Amino acid sequence: MNHHSFLYYDTFETPLGSMTVLANDEGVCRIDFGHYEDRLITYQSWKKKHFLKGELVYDPDQMFITQTKKEIKEYFDGKRTDFHVPLNCYGTDFQRQVWRNLLHHVPFGETRSYKDIATSLRAPKAIRAVGGAINKNPFSIVVPCHRVIGSNGKLVGYAGGLEKKQKLLEFEKEHHIVTH
Repeated sequence: MNHHSFLYYDTFETPLGSMTVLANDEGVCRIDFGHYEDRLITYQSWKKKHFLKGELVYDPDQMFITQTKKEIKEYFDGKRTDFHVPLNCYGTDFQRQVWRNLLHHVPFGETRSYKDIATSLRAPKAIRAVGGAINKNPFSIVVPCHRVIGSNGKLVGYAGGLEKKQKLLEFEKEHHIVTH
């Protein structure tokens, strides 16, 4: 088995509970709320779905894992509003398009509706598909799906749970510094 097929992981603590990061030699593959042990079944099926054969290896010092932990800590310390850790996205073209859109067009401290996202992708009728892609977002916090809300302003679905979504939005509102 070549070195590149390994997936490295670590679990770390945040003000909203444990998070687990998975990375390979090309970048971060997933960032999820919860402990590694609790996410293992999800990770196994995710690996299978994307034909990833590599073993999962505990390595808190792997460079992308270290960078992710540092950037998320800075985020919660109110010192970071965007992320630079390289992401290694596994998903359909449409999912990756939606995740990129969130990453680049939904700034810290702001929200968008699913309809806004669909419209900005020039697919105004694809609201449900956008919702599906957001639901599959493998990069909690870094790809800010917590900033996407219903057109009526209601908080809807969040993989980390609505309570975490609410807390993240409140946190960003408190720490939103207009940089103009």
